[in-house]
Amino acid sequence: MSTNLTLSVIGCGYLGATHAACMSSLGFNVIGVDTDPEKVEMLSRGELPFYEPGLDTLLAQEIKTGRLNFTTDFSAVAGADVHFVCVGTPQSKDGLAADLTYVKSAVAEIAPFLKEGALVVGKSTVPVGTAQALLELLVKIAPQADLAWNPEFLREGFAVEDTLTPNRLVVGVANDRAEQILKDVYQPIIDLGTPWIRADLPTAELVKVAANSFLATKISFINAMAEVCEAAGGDVTILAKAIGYDPRIGNRFLQAGIGFGGGCLPKDIRAFMARAEELGAKQALEFLREIDAINLRARQRVIDVVRNDLSEDLTQYKIAVLGATFKPDSDDVRDSPALDIAVQLHAAGAHVVIHDPKGIEPARKRFPNLTFGHDVLECIKGSDLILHLTEWKEYRELDPKIIGDLVKSKIIIDGRNALDRELWRNAGWKFHALGRTD
Repeated sequence: MSTNLTLSVIGCGYLGATHAACMSSLGFNVIGVDTDPEKVEMLSRGELPFYEPGLDTLLAQEIKTGRLNFTTDFSAVAGADVHFVCVGTPQSKDGLAADLTYVKSAVAEIAPFLKEGALVVGKSTVPVGTAQALLELLVKIAPQADLAWNPEFLREGFAVEDTLTPNRLVVGVANDRAEQILKDVYQPIIDLGTPWIRADLPTAELVKVAANSFLATKISFINAMAEVCEAAGGDVTILAKAIGYDPRIGNRFLQAGIGFGGGCLPKDIRAFMARAEELGAKQALEFLREIDAINLRARQRVIDVVRNDLSEDLTQYKIAVLGATFKPDSDDVRDSPALDIAVQLHAAGAHVVIHDPKGIEPARKRFPNLTFGHDVLECIKGSDLILHLTEWKEYRELDPKIIGDLVKSKIIIDGRNALDRELWRNAGWKFHALGRTD
C-alpha cells in the first residue's frame, strides 16, 4: 500500500462521506467535494447530516488528523491521484430509468483538474454502459486520465464495516495499471483476505444491480409465500425456517413482512428493467416487474388487515405506527414501506401518530402534515391499534403488559414478523402478522 496517493471523493452524501472517512482512516489524504455548502460545513466540523452508527465517531476522528477535508471547490482535486465518484443516481421523474445527471456533471466538473495519470473511479450505481460512455468522454476532454468502476455494497447501519471489511472488492478496469492503483488503495483490506474480483467495465456495473435484484427477489419471494400461507392456513415463519436450512437457499432475508424500500433496491431494479429494455433484453428481466408488484402489494395487505380489525371507515380511530424508516439503524425514509403505510392510513382519515428512534425529522420534512411523537409510550397511549413496521430493537423490548394499560384496544399488527407472538397473546393482545394465521 502507498499512502502517498492522494484521494478525492466527489459527492459527500451517504456513500461519499462514508468512503471519504474510511479512506482517511487507512492513512490517505482525502479531499471531499460537494456542491451543498451546508453539508460541507457540517462535515468539516466532523458532524454528519444523516444517521449512520459509528460513522460520526470516525468522521470526527479523521477531521482532527488533518488528513480529511471537505470543500465546494472542484479545483481542490487538482493534486489528487484517484478520484472516487460517489454521487446519487435517482430514478428519473418521467420513467423507470436512472437519472445520470449528477454522474455526468461530476466527471465534467473534475475533468479540467485531472493531472497526468489520474484515475477516475465510479462507485455510484449506474446502468450498464455508463462507464464506457464516461471513458469515451474522458478521452475527449481529459485524455491524460483513466477510468475504472468499483461498485459499492453498503448496507445502511453497517456502512463503516462494509467499507473497511467488505465481503468482496469488485473492480472494473480496462488495463493493468488501473487495477494496480486500486490495489494500492485497498491493500490493507486485501490483506484481510478480502476476495478481489477483476472485471471488465460492463460486468462491474452489472454486479451491483444483479446483487440488488437477487436480494429483492428473495424478499418478494417470501412475501409471496406469506400470501399463500394466509390463504392455505399455514405459517410463513416456519416455512422460511424450513427452507432456510437448505444451503442452496440460506435463511438470510427470508423474513416475511411489508417488503423492501430505501434509496437503492426499488429504484435499482426499476432502472435495471429500463436498461434491459434499451439493450433489447426486456424479457430477461420481466420477472422483476412482478417482484416490484409483490413488494408494493405487501403494504396494501397491512392496510387491509387494519380495516378488517377496525372498520372500513377509519376516521374515528387512532393508530400508533412504530417505525418510519425503511430499516432499523438508519434515518433513511426514502421509499419507506412503513412511512408509505402511515401516509395511506392518514389519507383514509385515521388519526395516525408515528414514532421512530431516528427517522422523525427526515419523515417530517417529507410529510409535514403527519403527526409524530418522540416518546413511544405517548404515541401508543389511547390507540385503537398498533402497527409495528420497522424492527428497531427498542420495539422488540416493549412490555405488552405495560403497553396494554395505555391503549384503548389491545390490537397489534406485526408488519415485520419480529415480535414474540406468544408473549403478546399471553398478555391479552389480538396479534396479527403477515403470513401467519390466527
